[in-house]
Amino acid sequence: MSYPVERRASSPVVSAGHQPSVPRYHVPMPDVDWIRKLCLSFPDATEDMPWGDDLCFKVRGKIFTGVVLADGRFPRITLKCAPETFHELLEVEGISPAPYVGRYKWAMLANSSVLSEAELEALIRQSYDLVAAKAPKKKAARKKAPRKRRAK
Repeated sequence: MSYPVERRASSPVVSAGHQPSVPRYHVPMPDVDWIRKLCLSFPDATEDMPWGDDLCFKVRGKIFTGVVLADGRFPRITLKCAPETFHELLEVEGISPAPYVGRYKWAMLANSSVLSEAELEALIRQSYDLVAAKAPKKKAARKKAPRKRRAK
């Protein structure tokens, strides 16, 4: 059985207008399957496992969320954040700058139950939006003109 991580009373709210959360044992906790379903629901999203047990979700070849499958049902999650959100999240117990990419405002959640389902969904959507905005655009299918043969 996995026990939820308790949040501090001064934890920031990810989305405006969010009501205070109810005790964690009443709220369904997002697991690997929930995260996978959400990430693959975005346009142009794909999944890849470039480093062992790390499942990465990409938009047009750029990673927007990563989960560590070796952690089990409630894995560590890495995602990109807006600068203001990043600093607020670091005040929450169980959230830290992601190794190697923290300076680029990537956060790592100790497990998927650190935040509520709604807060985690908002963060994953934000990560997707930030990465998709800078990912290479789709290449338009171009028709090649038939080559003319040179006369000898």
